Amino acid sequence: MLILGIESSCDETAASVVKDGKEILSSVISTQIEEHKKYGGVVPEIASRRHCENILEVVEKALSDSEKTLDDIDAVAVTYAPGLIGALLVGVSFAKGLAISANKPLAPVHHIAGHIAANYLTHHELEPPYLCLVASGGHSHIVEVLSHTKFRIIGRTRDDAAGECFDKCARAMGFPYPGGACIDKASKIGDASEFKLPHPKVAGNEFDFSFSGLKTNVINLVHNAEQKGIELNFNNLAASVQKTISEILTEKTINAAKSLGYKTVAVAGGVSANSGVRNSMEKSCAENGMKLYLPELSLCGDNGAMIACQGYYNYINGITADSSLNAAATLSLEDL
Repeated sequence: MLILGIESSCDETAASVVKDGKEILSSVISTQIEEHKKYGGVVPEIASRRHCENILEVVEKALSDSEKTLDDIDAVAVTYAPGLIGALLVGVSFAKGLAISANKPLAPVHHIAGHIAANYLTHHELEPPYLCLVASGGHSHIVEVLSHTKFRIIGRTRDDAAGECFDKCARAMGFPYPGGACIDKASKIGDASEFKLPHPKVAGNEFDFSFSGLKTNVINLVHNAEQKGIELNFNNLAASVQKTISEILTEKTINAAKSLGYKTVAVAGGVSANSGVRNSMEKSCAENGMKLYLPELSLCGDNGAMIACQGYYNYINGITADSSLNAAATLSLEDL
């Protein structure tokens, strides 16, 4: 079965053809990073306009690279929530028009479910149930994956997402957008022991995250040093930030796995590309006798292949949509 996946929830216009939810026949991504870099972050209006300009060419190339035609496609999958509403509407509108004109079924995909599905493309043997940490610029969730289409959120951020914390700390240190990759690179030559950063506590759910206090601590540290004329070693501070975020994500996820009795753990989302997070999770899972699944680096960020993969599972489980499908800026994974 061939699924065409379309992704436009933020600043990547992406499309992919995936066979049977496992084999990537093509994956095309048009990124806007260089354009948004001068603003220090994604500008929603610019993102939407670029999606409008790029989506037809991206989808055509995905079909061409797969050596398939639209007639060969069994269903069209598209991200419809959550994300930037203008950006989502471009993908949803295009996918609806394509599906209607070609008389193909339309499979709506939740963006976080798509990230989780990236692991099925890397690890064909992975099957639910298992526990998954999903961390990106917009989300930080610990998710109980009950089936390919059913999820339960065990923990979530109360404020900033992990990726947002990386980016804003990086910006305070003068690194360009996107800052997460810059912190990862700087941390490799930095000494994480120089700065002792806080591990914010969260009242209520022991598996919830909070990163705003850590972000504020780093911003204040940098600003205070500037006011006093003190030069900070930003490589060391970057290493400390990465170590702290990695420890928080790992500790909460492993504790949740222990509490729920899971021996299989996965990580997904853009932050899963971070070397500190990957190393921390690998070490902790090995120490606790847990099997860890990580997506290959090319599938950590937003891409069409993960949407096609999740679209496959949605479609075979009867989850489809008609022309009334609309985009949603916010939607819980549990409300599917």
